[in-house]
Amino acid sequence: MSEVYAARRTRLRDRCQASGSASALISRPANVRYLAGAAPHGSVLLLGKREDLLVAPGPLDDRPTGARVDDSLRPHLLEGPAGDPVVAAAGLAAAQGTDALAVEEHHLTVARHRALASVAPRLRLADLGSAVEQLRVVKDEEEISCLRIGAEIADQALGELLESILVGRTERHLALELERRLVDHGADGPAFRTSVATGPNSGRRGHRPTDRRVEEGDFLSVCLGATYRGYRCEIGRTFVIGTSPADWQIELYDLVFAAQRAGRESLVPGAACRDVDRAARQVLDSAGHSEGLQPLTGHGVGLEIDEDPQLAPSAMGKLDACVPVTVEPGVHLPGRGGVRIDDTLVVRPEADGGPELLTITTKELLAL
Repeated sequence: MSEVYAARRTRLRDRCQASGSASALISRPANVRYLAGAAPHGSVLLLGKREDLLVAPGPLDDRPTGARVDDSLRPHLLEGPAGDPVVAAAGLAAAQGTDALAVEEHHLTVARHRALASVAPRLRLADLGSAVEQLRVVKDEEEISCLRIGAEIADQALGELLESILVGRTERHLALELERRLVDHGADGPAFRTSVATGPNSGRRGHRPTDRRVEEGDFLSVCLGATYRGYRCEIGRTFVIGTSPADWQIELYDLVFAAQRAGRESLVPGAACRDVDRAARQVLDSAGHSEGLQPLTGHGVGLEIDEDPQLAPSAMGKLDACVPVTVEPGVHLPGRGGVRIDDTLVVRPEADGGPELLTITTKELLAL
């Protein structure tokens, strides 16, 4: 993998040099990990004029599961807990003879930015912008393999929960059990805070579990994800508890399912991100659910659970092959509940079979 990380740093260095910066300072943890193989707590990456350095405030022994710092990087460990790796990296860049340093202004605090200017006053600071995030959008097959394994873990945890007794248990208890099962099956941990929503809470995006207990006839919406070797996936499903679904539940579920299918079928290389969103959103709009829809119907995943691209009405750009995204439309009816269906897929050309579905738990409306 060393050559993979070196190639990523080379691509970033080329971008920096094209914009007039000989060096770059990477401080956002996910970006450090993407370029260095791991991001020990507090560490930053200096793409130097003469060599690349991983600047860290202590020993490199707190790396996440499955992460290892690229052997081709030279670590620079600070002495004592008071040192700031960002400030130290700026000093190292100046010592290498760099006159221009690109930094991630969207991640640095104002105080740190001022400290950079004071430690190396002759160093011209430029904004790196989202250059690393843009490099991260298209995944290589090793990254996709990590997402695929994470999806398998999430599917397994959800499948086991569905086989257990649910009536009478609280949303909070079910969420904790799901997160435990994720770890039991080999995940680093949950990709985000697990959402379990019952009855009138169901179908709400980002619902935080409460002490409400599952009741007969409820909709039960579950959204969870696994982190595997740093890569995060997502799955969401909705079920009916205990009895046959009511007519309104079947109608609402079929509508959201149709919207989700329309979004999935639009995932082709070259498709505009806003057109994918529109494909899913139009199904819901035409049924009279234009009010209260979530601001997006999907997003990229990877080292973070919410990455570019964004599938939203105002989104810019087009999809490339090997870009993993979620498609997750939903409808929530205040006081009654609702439906969310959420999959993680990888954009693939039609010649390769079209979009690759990573989360395979059934989307049939089950009565549990």
